Amino acid sequence: MDLKSKIILISGPTASGKSNFAIKLAKKIRGEIINADSMQVYKELRILTARPIKKEYQKIKHHLYGFQSVKKKFSTGKWLKLVTEKINIIKKRKNIPILVGGTGLYFKALTDGLVKIPNIPIKFRNKIRNLQKKLGQKKFYKQLIKLDPLINEKINSTDVQRSIRAYEVKSYTKKSLVDWFKNTKSKFTNDDFIKIYIDFPRQDLIDKISTRVDQMLKQRAITEVKKFLKLKVSKDKTSNKVIGINEIKDFLNKKSDLNEVKEKITIKTRQYAKRQSTWARGQMMNWQKINPKDLKKFLKKI
Repeated sequence: MDLKSKIILISGPTASGKSNFAIKLAKKIRGEIINADSMQVYKELRILTARPIKKEYQKIKHHLYGFQSVKKKFSTGKWLKLVTEKINIIKKRKNIPILVGGTGLYFKALTDGLVKIPNIPIKFRNKIRNLQKKLGQKKFYKQLIKLDPLINEKINSTDVQRSIRAYEVKSYTKKSLVDWFKNTKSKFTNDDFIKIYIDFPRQDLIDKISTRVDQMLKQRAITEVKKFLKLKVSKDKTSNKVIGINEIKDFLNKKSDLNEVKEKITIKTRQYAKRQSTWARGQMMNWQKINPKDLKKFLKKI
C-alpha cells in the first residue's frame, strides 16, 4: 500500500482505541498525528477529554492538542484552517499526516469542504429548538420534510441535531441545507485520503467506557473540574459541553454522590458513542470499517 501521498483519517466512537492505533501506525510509516476531536483542543481539560498524555507525545509528534483556552470559542472553520496548514507542513517534511478523532463534522469539513451558511441569530435558533421539543422528534421531522423535501433520506429521522440545523437553515435562508452543501468544495480530493473507521462491537464498547470513566475519576478528574469552575467560563462556550463537567459539579455541590456521578457520566458517554455510530452509518459509508480484532492484521499489511 503506497501511503507517501496520502492523508490518513482514523475515526470511531469514543473509547474505541483510536489514539493507540494511530501511534502504532505512525511509528511504522513515519506518521505525525493531528487531533480531529473538538474537545481535545482545550488545554485545561486533559482528563475528561481523554487527551493523549505527554509520554505519547514524546513517541510521536502530535498536533492541535490542548492548545486552546476553554474561555475562547473554537469553530470547525478555525480547525479546518489550522489542520490544512499542519497537513502541508507535515508533507513538506516527507512524513504522513494521520488525523485522529471522533468529531464527524471535522472530518466532513476536511473531505467535503466547509459550507458557508450565514450566521443565524441565536433567538431564531432557540425558537426552532423549542419547536422540536414541543413537537417531539417524530412530528418535527415530518414537518421538516414538508418544509424542505430535499432533506428526505439525507438526514436520519432520529438525528435530532441535524434535523434542527436543517430546519433553521431552510427557515432562515429560504435555501435547503442540501443546496448549501452543493456549492461547497474541499481543498483535497477523495483520492488524497485513506479513511479508517474502528467499528467497535456495542457491548465491548460499553465495557470500555465504564472502565474509562473509573480511570478518569481516579486520575483527578474532580480536581480538573474544580479548576475549570474557578475560571468562570461563560455558558455560551463549547467547552461547557465536555461530558463530566456538570456531573462532577453536582457532586461538588453535594447534589449527588460519587456512584451517581460515575453512572451519569457513563450513561452520557454511551449516548455520545451511539450518536457517533449513527453519524458514521449515515456520513461515513465509504470509509473502511475495521473491527478492533483486525487492527493488527491491517498494520502488518502496510
